[in-house]
Amino acid sequence: MRKLVSALRLRNMETLLFVGPWLLGFLFFMAFPLFFSMYMSFHKVTVLPYRFKYEFNGVNYYREILFGSSELYDKLIPFFQEIVIMVPVILVFSLFIAIMLNQNFPGRALFRVVFFLPIIFTSGYILTEFVNQGEGTLGFLDRFSLGQYLNQFLGDSSWAKPVQDVLNRFVLVLWYSGVQILNFLAGRQTISKSAYESARIDGASPWEVFWKITLPAMSPYILLNLIYTVVDMFTFPYNPVIELINTGNYGYNSALAWIYFIIIVSFLSTVLLLYNRINKHAAGAGR
Repeated sequence: MRKLVSALRLRNMETLLFVGPWLLGFLFFMAFPLFFSMYMSFHKVTVLPYRFKYEFNGVNYYREILFGSSELYDKLIPFFQEIVIMVPVILVFSLFIAIMLNQNFPGRALFRVVFFLPIIFTSGYILTEFVNQGEGTLGFLDRFSLGQYLNQFLGDSSWAKPVQDVLNRFVLVLWYSGVQILNFLAGRQTISKSAYESARIDGASPWEVFWKITLPAMSPYILLNLIYTVVDMFTFPYNPVIELINTGNYGYNSALAWIYFIIIVSFLSTVLLLYNRINKHAAGAGR
């Protein structure tokens, strides 16, 4: 009995030894800053020579941001429109490239590295300079004057500017698809080869194989990449809301950050709800 108790204690100590560093890091670097930012959002923070001065301000900052100023909405609405355009583009492109990279062809490993290397080497500053130098646009749009036709088609629509911004940064959309491609590639390799062989024996075309086997099997990975892409886009270096949060006083910025956090959670919940409904509808139609 004593040996069993000693073994359990030793096991618990081992658990604490491995979990302890993460727990301390979470408390000091995540939990404390989060709760402190919430505390500051209800206070007017003044920076004095040797300390901070906190004056209780209630929900005035929240009221001012939500009802007294259009600054947040001016940044947020066009950004949302870009998100609605860019997320499907990234998912479709990533899935297409993952299926292509799963084929057997010479230099396949090299192409996989090429699509993932930008994620390792690039930073927000590099990407900023990249776009500022005009390297993020699609060259054929200017070469064939497609931008003018696009402007005529969209006219004064509120979607004109978001579409143009996405096209002006389209190379970055491809640049940010590396993780999604890896996830789809891993998901594609989990599908049994026997399923494809059976489909070919039954005379299914490649198009039917894609819709009936590949796409349903990739459903969990589509959801994973959808969540990752939405979160990634909300922390994008060109995110105008984050730039807005980084300017101003501590109390106002903290309130703005918490409002932005609630908006992200609400947006992500809506996206997941829509995904589940579409997935259930597709599953019902496939029966």
